[in-house]
Amino acid sequence: MDNFDNNFDERYEDAQKRVKRLKGFYTHLTVYILVNIMIVFLNVSNLQPGESYFQFENFFTAFFWGIGLLAHGVSVFGHHLIFGKDWEEKKIKEFMDKDKHEHEKWE
Repeated sequence: MDNFDNNFDERYEDAQKRVKRLKGFYTHLTVYILVNIMIVFLNVSNLQPGESYFQFENFFTAFFWGIGLLAHGVSVFGHHLIFGKDWEEKKIKEFMDKDKHEHEKWE
C-alpha cells in the first residue's frame, strides 16, 4: 500500500506540472491574441487613404512572436509526438539500471 501512495504522489506532481505548463501556454496564447488585435486596430487607424494594410511591417510582431508561440506549443504538446508516451520513464529506468550496474561492478 505504501508503494501505491508514493506512486500516487509522483503521478499527482507530474499532473500538476502538466497543468501548469498548459496554463502557461494558454496564457501566452491569450496575450498573443489580445496584443495582436490591439496592434491591428492601431495600424488600421493610422492608415493613409488608399494605403493597404497588408504590408510586412504590419505583421512583423505577429509573425516573429508566432514563431515563439509555436515553439512554446511544441514544448507543451509536441514532446509526446517526438519521444513517445513513456519515453521519459523508459529513459529514467535505463539510467537507474546503468547506475545500479556501475555500482555493482565496483563492489
